[in-house]
Amino acid sequence: MFYPAYIHSDKDGSASGFFPDVPGCFFAGDSLDEAFQDARCALTVHFEALYEMEEVLPSPGVVEEHLKKNSGDYTGGQWLLVDINMKQFDGRAERINITMPRRLLLKIDSFVSEHPQFSNRSAFLAEAARRVLPG
Repeated sequence: MFYPAYIHSDKDGSASGFFPDVPGCFFAGDSLDEAFQDARCALTVHFEALYEMEEVLPSPGVVEEHLKKNSGDYTGGQWLLVDINMKQFDGRAERINITMPRRLLLKIDSFVSEHPQFSNRSAFLAEAARRVLPG
């Protein structure tokens, strides 16, 4: 499913954006490419949080409709369509107990603290697993 995102580049080369159909879901990067990459991750983490809170996941809108409603809000940037596999939200989150080396856990915690798109260890581990495992 494709979600429209609006992204704006800053003078320093960094970029940030948001999903008009997903209130509170923002993404950013030190470059336009990094922001593009962060967009899918931000949407995935946001949907995981909504799902865990048993909230309804918003449906994507159409760019043309956003432009008709709020054309003044969308100047100086560009639109991006982010493809997300909604099947990953089919099951309830389940608490598990795992064992891993402390040094690795510290690396994960450090990474999560430096990357706000990951709200916690679980979100990071889930995203890492999705990137390695097929479909």
